[in-house]
Amino acid sequence: MDRTISEIIKFVDDNDIKFIRLQFCDILGELKNISIMSSQLERAFKYGISFDASSIKGFLDIEESDLFLYPDPSTLTILPWRPQEGRVARFFCYIKKPNGEIFEGDTRYILKKTEDELWSKGYLSKVGPECEFYLFKRDDEGDPILIPHDLAGYFDVAPFDKGENVRREICLTLEDMGLTPESSHHESGPGQNEIDFMYDGSLASADNFITFKNVVKTIASLNGLHGSFMPKPFIDKSGSGLHINLSLFKDEDNIFLTDVNHNKNAESFIAGILGRIKEITAVLNPTVNSYKRFGGYEAPKYITWSHNNRSQLIRIPASKDKYCRMELRSADCTCNPYMAFSLLLKAGLEGIEKNKKLIAPVDKNMYSSLLEKDIDSLPDNLGEAINIMEKSTFVKESLGDFVFNKFIENKKNEWKHYEEKCVQNDEVSDWEINNYFIKL
Repeated sequence: MDRTISEIIKFVDDNDIKFIRLQFCDILGELKNISIMSSQLERAFKYGISFDASSIKGFLDIEESDLFLYPDPSTLTILPWRPQEGRVARFFCYIKKPNGEIFEGDTRYILKKTEDELWSKGYLSKVGPECEFYLFKRDDEGDPILIPHDLAGYFDVAPFDKGENVRREICLTLEDMGLTPESSHHESGPGQNEIDFMYDGSLASADNFITFKNVVKTIASLNGLHGSFMPKPFIDKSGSGLHINLSLFKDEDNIFLTDVNHNKNAESFIAGILGRIKEITAVLNPTVNSYKRFGGYEAPKYITWSHNNRSQLIRIPASKDKYCRMELRSADCTCNPYMAFSLLLKAGLEGIEKNKKLIAPVDKNMYSSLLEKDIDSLPDNLGEAINIMEKSTFVKESLGDFVFNKFIENKKNEWKHYEEKCVQNDEVSDWEINNYFIKL
């Protein structure tokens, strides 16, 4: 038996771990898992654990429904909120077919391939997500209701900020699971919060993002609350975004280390992302509700960049040393991070390899300025974003035919159902609340 696997099995035995959760994401980024007894772990490493892939959205038809989960040994983590006797641990998994080949719908493997491609060309990527979310109350039956946990605002303190202890518990839980929280605070909206954690490699960071969402929802529930990553629960309040910080290292040197105007690779990396942003927006913002954020409350709509300016799609924050980076501000936490990070990195790499030229920065407030007509903007809605993505050879080649087609099919159906039930407007519809509020 492989030494690493034997060491893991010994660790499991020594730490009284009785239950193993094998976790993975569907193509929409929704976390799934199956629990096995620790006695079955060696079998899982050797032969995989089978599951019905026809029951997972976007996977297989019932005629060919068997797939297998293989634990990634590097992702072993004990779940701190579970009992300390007969402990529970989790692994993220790769998904394989019965013949041992990687399943085409394994989006985690898609990001791993992108990371390997960058490495083969001398690049190392680092990703740091900044995640916003709301805390809502529950009714007497324990069901979530659309009433915020508090009425506090940006950077407020207790007693106005009632989320302080919940954020503390989330941060301590993340630390127990191997993540490094860096900061937490109340955000602008009532009941809205933000917690930022340490950047990591792109694959590890995507795993951390999935872990973070799971922890937020779990700890909120344990405190009698509902944690929601719905992008825009209130039309007249701040939406919840996912700010994606990207840095790229070439021969151990961060290409963003110097001012972007003096580093051609950094310029081309940003130009590559700006050039593909409309094609990948359906992945970065995959719900009908996602598009209600754009154009206000620090959620950019126009395809521009600048230094420091938070009204831009991409900004270069004021940072030093290893923290120098670019920040994309349009995405939200409903995305599949494996697909999102992969597409952003591929677009940036394409920009470098094709020596793309970066447009001039726009140094104005994009929420209040009178804008020139020639400034391009993000898609207005999910339907438009899907139509643009469907025509993109870049996205299809980056994700592979299987994920590309399944994602398009699923999102077209989502948009069709919305159009059948709702008149398109800027309001948050009952359809969105019913379909997104509890689940996202």
